[in-house]
Amino acid sequence: MGNSVSEHKRELRRRFRAERDGLVTKTRTSADARIARRVCALAAWRQADVVLAYYAMGSEVSTRPLIEEAWLADKTVALPRCTAGNTLSWYRVGPGELDALAPGSWGIPEPEACNNRLIDPAALRHAVALVPGLAYDRQGFRLGYGGGYYDRFLAGFSGVALGLCRSAQLVWSLGELGALDAYDRAVACVVTEEGPISCAAGHQAGSSASAWSKSGEINDSLAW
Repeated sequence: MGNSVSEHKRELRRRFRAERDGLVTKTRTSADARIARRVCALAAWRQADVVLAYYAMGSEVSTRPLIEEAWLADKTVALPRCTAGNTLSWYRVGPGELDALAPGSWGIPEPEACNNRLIDPAALRHAVALVPGLAYDRQGFRLGYGGGYYDRFLAGFSGVALGLCRSAQLVWSLGELGALDAYDRAVACVVTEEGPISCAAGHQAGSSASAWSKSGEINDSLAW
């Protein structure tokens, strides 16, 4: 019998992590700056009042410029805490607080679990989520880190999910590589330094239908 999906995913994680870590800092920094500009040009970003971000670690696509831009635009920014059942809980983070976050269970800086800062993504009307990944495909599916945290989050998120991905980590189809299963969830749009890619799979999974034209192309740079 051939390799299972989980075996394919493990192999691809090793490959894409090594490739991502192997990018020189100047290349990563340049690509990340261009990705941030592409995100800020999207109408969904401009119209969003809440940004669900992630704290970038190591060679991940940097989110700090986008977080700081969101604060300047008076948007609410929330970061996740890893909680029971491999789920994410989101807490508001204000300007100047990023560097004060303490490492969580996976060594990733997380906000404190303060009830008065807790945000319920299911109750948000105009929100964008910045989603990390080791790789993405053109259908919006991602190769994550294996915990299933973001697949569970995306299953219940009705805002616009944006996968941040350098073009070096973009493939045509993870399914064709044997790395998709029934639990994987797609984002509405993958944003690389070359531009945004609208993803029908992520659109059908729950992102706002009015964000898309009938042809599946980005409508007004991804607007509600």
